[in-house]
Amino acid sequence: MSNNENTSYYETIAAGSVVWPSLHGDDFARFHTTWYGKDNNACWDHRCPGFVQVSPSVVLGGRIHPVSTYNGAQYEIHVHLFKDPKTANWWLAYGKNKTPVGYWPASIFNHLKDKSNIAFWGGHLSGPTVQSYFPEMGSGHYASEGYGKAAFVRDIKIVDGNNMYVTPNSAKTIASSSKMTCYTVDKFGQDNDGMHVYYGGPGGCTN
Repeated sequence: MSNNENTSYYETIAAGSVVWPSLHGDDFARFHTTWYGKDNNACWDHRCPGFVQVSPSVVLGGRIHPVSTYNGAQYEIHVHLFKDPKTANWWLAYGKNKTPVGYWPASIFNHLKDKSNIAFWGGHLSGPTVQSYFPEMGSGHYASEGYGKAAFVRDIKIVDGNNMYVTPNSAKTIASSSKMTCYTVDKFGQDNDGMHVYYGGPGGCTN
């Protein structure tokens, strides 16, 4: 979720599966959160004050297991981000049962305490190695390979002004990549799995 209206900076919250070898010393997928607040500093999990944990069972930075295998069994995680209309706090819930994990207080934001005007789903790469060596994204295979082979997000929904889950308006959504020669998106659309998109690409791309 992000908001950057009428300001020179943006505020954002995010959560999902992250592979972070320089932090953990391994390449396991782990569940992390991140956010930019009104001080415009990047924060992760509990590394700086902000996120208030309420769940004793969902561990930020904890390993996600099992994970999908190429051309094999596919697994999903369920992540829910929404704003409490009474407190304006942004909540994170996890799993099919929407177990509350914690919340970002409205007080750490200037703009997100009102609303989010952009939502993103998919993959993201960051770090010094990205400048010289592009690591793999998702399964390391291009989006065109589809289900069972490429990374995917499905049943995409947003929470509207009435605090209801709705499928985004197709006329106001796009599927894109900032480096399409290395990382692709494909099969963006709607079916019985709701709105979905495939994405990813191999490591070592220099194009």
